[in-house]
Amino acid sequence: MVLAGVLSGCGSDDTLERFGGPTMGSHYSIQYVRHSAGPAPKKVQTEVENILAEVDRQLSTYRSDSDIERFNALPAHSCQVMPGPVLALIRVGEQFSGQSDGSFDLTVEPLLNLWGFGPQSRGETVPSAEALALARQRVGHGHLRIEGDRLCKDAAVEVDFNSIAAGYAVDRIAARLQALGIDSYLAEATGELKAVGRKPDGSAWRIALEEPRDDRQVAERVIEVNGYGVSTSGDYRKYFEQDGQRYSHTFDARTGTPVLHNLASVTVIHPSALMADGLSTLLLILGPERGWDYAQEHGIGVFFVLRDNDRFVVRTNDAFERMTGGKNQ
Repeated sequence: MVLAGVLSGCGSDDTLERFGGPTMGSHYSIQYVRHSAGPAPKKVQTEVENILAEVDRQLSTYRSDSDIERFNALPAHSCQVMPGPVLALIRVGEQFSGQSDGSFDLTVEPLLNLWGFGPQSRGETVPSAEALALARQRVGHGHLRIEGDRLCKDAAVEVDFNSIAAGYAVDRIAARLQALGIDSYLAEATGELKAVGRKPDGSAWRIALEEPRDDRQVAERVIEVNGYGVSTSGDYRKYFEQDGQRYSHTFDARTGTPVLHNLASVTVIHPSALMADGLSTLLLILGPERGWDYAQEHGIGVFFVLRDNDRFVVRTNDAFERMTGGKNQ
């Protein structure tokens, strides 16, 4: 649910390697500058795809044999041994939940399914008050706890990592590229990305931020990125309308309902793609006022796009401008 395209520049194509493929129900792409003594492109691609395959085995909610879906299938008062990365992401989710007073929550999968946005959904519709009340009994990070290497739950909650999984995968890929001696690259998975260094011709990696439209792709802003992760969350890719009201797939866990404010999209720039991924969702949930205040208080670089009748209004802060090279490139 995120970013528009990466803008390529002129340069020596023989030193700029590219590859990509399907992942997480979407796609990934890697561009990197290959040095003469660097690893073979096939080795780099294999290393990246091994990381993506591991992330899928651990975090996917669309395969019943993943670590998290096996946990989700357990009844209340159950525990399961989990890989270290899964437990680390649970702790990240706990942090975001606390910082948003419970609005951000990794256990919203029953709500996603109920409203028609989840892996077990049966069509998009506004649920009854009774069905919503039942689903909300199975939502809440407080129902989870970590005991050593086990993840436990005291209610039949289901964990959904989709708000942070892609950013986590990008950080894993970036770390592996660095370990392979690759110091200039742009790594992207399902729209979440991280860019480091420069292209072979010395120009910056340039990213087009997409206007939050559902009819066509339009670049709202082009930014230069070096050393940061970038993530955009918005309400314009997955939504439905009923009785004149627009319902998106972004939920406030405290109410169990989609957010209804006029903040259409949030782009966050952060040294960690994982943090950018989670924060863009968190700020979108909080909305145009609470989200802005949170970003300012924590020094987070943000690019807000708000709906104003039939037009969009952009709001950015100093941190964003400082980290992206200023106004439109």
